Order: sequence, then C-alpha cells, then structure tokens
Amino acid sequence: MAIKEGDTFPQVQLKYIPFDAADPNACKSPQILNTKNDFAGKKVVVVGVPGAFSPTCSIQHLPAYVSKIKELKAKGVDLVVCVSGNDFFVMSAWGKSENVKDDIIMAGDANGDLGRATGLTLDLAKMGMGSVRLTRFAAIVDNGKVTHLAVEPDPTDVTVTGADNILSAL
Repeated sequence: MAIKEGDTFPQVQLKYIPFDAADPNACKSPQILNTKNDFAGKKVVVVGVPGAFSPTCSIQHLPAYVSKIKELKAKGVDLVVCVSGNDFFVMSAWGKSENVKDDIIMAGDANGDLGRATGLTLDLAKMGMGSVRLTRFAAIVDNGKVTHLAVEPDPTDVTVTGADNILSAL
C-alpha cells in the first residue's frame, strides 16, 4: 500500500556521493541519508524518478528543480532529495551532468528499499530497467510527516510532480 498525505515518511537509509566544490570531478565515498534522522525538524522535498539519465527525468523533471532551487529554499525548504532506483555513483554522475552541485542530494535506491517502503514502485523489467523502480512522484515532508504527495498518473510524463507544482503546494 502506498504512502499518503498525513503518513510518517518511511525510515530508510539511502546513499549518496557528496558534491565537492573544490574538486567537482572527484568520486568521494558514499554517505548515508537516513530519512528519519536527516528529515527530523526539516522541510524536505523528495523527488522520486524511475531512472537517472532517462529522457523525461533529464529533460523535464530534474532540470526544473535545479532552476527553481532558490525559490524552493525561499519557501522554507531545507533539503531537496532526488532519488532513483540507480546506485549512488550513477546518481552522482547524473547530478554532475545536470549541474546540480550541492543544491540537491542525488540519492540512490538501488536495492528498492524506499520504493518498497513507500509503495511507490514500477516494474520496468520489460524495458530492461529492473522490476523495482520508483514511480515518478514528489513529496513534501515536514518534520517526518508527508504533507503533500503527488504521483504521476503516467510516469513517462511530468504533469503533477514538477517543481512549479511543488512550489504551489508549499
């Protein structure tokens, strides 16, 4: 069963590679993002996408969050996390290719822990992308509680999960 507004955001540990402005091409050791501890007392936007470097994710979804990061922060967002069923190295490379820098945490959910915990999964095995991928969603999590959740009816499109929609919901 999928999470819904009013629910506590599930506790999982995601991994990410921190951006290093002094050495942007560095491949650092992965860090753990614990959704319980690291979301406590914060307003967090979590953006779930089916796959790093995929056309919709790279052309429509992530770039809007990158370009609107200052507006999100101005509305009280402490942290933006983009998460996909890819590993943390892929997510780091995708973030670098999209000029994310340290504005957005690019976290991997390669084992599908977040997908299973939220119930927001897709089976993309027929496309060769794995059987447990995140569907396209965006959530506002305030001090661990889901205050807004948008899930795309068609995960190949961005109609309700884009940065402008989240800005309106804040």
